[in-house]
Order: sequence, then C-alpha cells, then structure tokens
Amino acid sequence: MNTNPTTDASQRDWVARARKLAPMIEAASDRTEKEGQVPKDIMDAMHDAEMFRMVLPESLGGGAATPMEMMRVLEIVAGADASTGWCLGQGLGCTMAAGYVAPEVAREIFGPKDAVLAWGPPGKAQAVPTDGGYISTGQWRFGSGSRNATWLGGHSPVKDADGNQLKNENGSPRMRTMLFKKSDAEMIDVWQVLGLKGTGSDNYKTENLFVPEAFTTWRDSQPDRVEQGPFYSIPLLTCYGMAFSGLALGIGRSMLESFKELAIDKVGGGMSTVLRENAVIQSNVAECEAKMLSSRAFLVEMLEEYWECLCAGEKPSFDLRARLRLSITYAMNQAREVATYAYHAAGTNAIFESNPFERRFRDIYTVSQQGQGHKSNYEPCGEVFMGLEPSGHRV
Repeated sequence: MNTNPTTDASQRDWVARARKLAPMIEAASDRTEKEGQVPKDIMDAMHDAEMFRMVLPESLGGGAATPMEMMRVLEIVAGADASTGWCLGQGLGCTMAAGYVAPEVAREIFGPKDAVLAWGPPGKAQAVPTDGGYISTGQWRFGSGSRNATWLGGHSPVKDADGNQLKNENGSPRMRTMLFKKSDAEMIDVWQVLGLKGTGSDNYKTENLFVPEAFTTWRDSQPDRVEQGPFYSIPLLTCYGMAFSGLALGIGRSMLESFKELAIDKVGGGMSTVLRENAVIQSNVAECEAKMLSSRAFLVEMLEEYWECLCAGEKPSFDLRARLRLSITYAMNQAREVATYAYHAAGTNAIFESNPFERRFRDIYTVSQQGQGHKSNYEPCGEVFMGLEPSGHRV
C-alpha cells in the first residue's frame, strides 16, 4: 500500500490516511486478536502511510502532527480495531523520546521505515552508572506493541553498585530510560488477557546490558530536551491521555453505530416491533449520543485551547491543565458507558464473536483499566477547581 508520503509535513492529511487504512485494519481484526499482535501486512501498510512517524519532529522527517490530529487518527483506527489503535497510540507516545536524545541517536532509533519503539513501567529494574553509560538489569511490563517493535525502552531507577538509590539535586529519585535494540532483550510472553489481546503487551528483561549515556533519557527532562517545538512541551503522560481518550471514543462510537444498525431489523423479546421503533430504545440512544458528542466536544475544546497556549510559548496554568485532564478522563468514562449500553441493548447478538460487540466490549473495559481512565484523576482536578494547588503532579 502506498499513500504517497511527502517530506512536507504540512501536506500530510493524517486523518485521511487513517480513514483509508481503517477498512483494512477492521478486516484484519480477527487475525490481530488471534496472533496477539498487529499482522505484518497491516504494519507494512501503516508504515507505508508513515503513521508511526506522525508526531516525530520535521527535523527527523516526521509529520509534526498536532494533538488534535493524533486524537482524531486514533479515534478512527481504534474504531476499526482497538488493539491496532492502542499499539499506534503507544508507539506515538514513545516517539516523544526523539525530542530528548541527540539527533544522531534519534535517527538511529526512528530512522528506518519500520521503526517502532515500545516501553513499559519497571517490575524490578536498575541502571548502574559506569564509564560512558549504564549497566542495565531489570524486567519491565506492559510493552504494548513490543512484538512489532525494533527498539525497547526500560524506565529505570539509577542506583550505585551496592543497590542504593541515587538522588537528583532536589532530592528526588534519579531515573533514566534505557533505550536498546529489541534483540538485546529477552521477551517474556505473558499477554493472556481479557481485552486488547492484539497488543502483545509482553514483559521483557535485560541482564548486565551496557547502554551508552547517549541512549538514555527521562520523560519531560528539560536538560535532555533538544527539540523546542510545542509538541515536546507536552508532558508524556498528558500525551498518552490525549491519545487514549480519542481511542476510547472510537471504540464507543463504533459500538453505538453497530447497535443502531442491528436495531433496524432486530425484534426484542416480547416486542412486536424492531428495536429502533421502540420509544425506550430511542430515548436511550439519544442519551448515548449526548454522552458521546458532549464529551468529545469538551475534549476537542480543551485540546485546542491547550495547543494554542503551547504554540504561543506560554506555560499552561493549573486551571487549563485540570480542565484538560478532566476532559480526558471524562471522555474515556463516557465512552465506556455508551459501549456498555450498546452491548446490553444488543442482547444475545452481543455474545457471539461473529458480531461487532463482544471483542470491543472486552477492549473498552481493558482500555478503561489504564491509569488515564481512572476516576482518581478527578481528585487533583477538583483540588484546582476549589482553589487549591494539586497534590503531586497529577494534572
């Protein structure tokens, strides 16, 4: 597949590319789930369309896409298949590392056409400083997309040779992300799960692996930052929130549309008319539309306002950050509520793998288990709205 990539980022219509890929991604969704990873032909098509390069900086030949474009792309891709959307969203977040390592390092990692970096939180890991770099030993979890990855990252506490945690000047624990080729790690197949089965979010480990200093970074570390564009001002966890909220909305929308289609012909138990002519169903669907449309509109408004702030070179206020965080978590929870309604309203049709409900129902509940969807995110937002400074850095 060829979408005629161009070196001019302004000429790339990422949403149009996602829409062109969506039918192929949806047609492969059964294979994606059964294989536990995005199939090679789908990955090849996505690489032809440069989808994993869309938020890389232009200096590296990337697309320099905006948060709005990223969210809309993931909404479309996840509507076709949640696992493929999740792998793309995770991969795009990982490309943020390109803004925090030297250009020659970024080109080595992200230069190849099929480049994918995957990473996850540590189970037990440490990085011990040595001449020219670190000795990395550890195990990491939730390496989404790792089965298609070319490089891996290991978020690691930095410790001395005796295992003592080293500290930054401000007293906080010193952390670094080790970046290494996938071939330098041992993969551990653990991904037998409820939903997002096609993400292949395996564990992986290293043992006494030397990682040069240049191939390490830490998220949002301003001393490491080499790209000054506004996208690289976005905290990594906020970037993931932007991605996953769009992803959840895509799943919720696809579930609701599938139910509408089913309701054209399905007659409910004890009813004399098809579902779409039932007043209760009509009312419930209208309420679901309100949930989807209002939460999406809120998210879009906040993405636009936040991006305008960054493009103006301003630092987002606590109020703006809290409203963005609220819109992210709210959209994810509203999408789950709509998906749940569509699943139950579809009745027994929803339990069959041959119909478009069962996998998406499992997927949306797996998506909502991720930290971006936790209702605990409302707490720091509420602190800000009540005139308090948020505890920690949770907005």
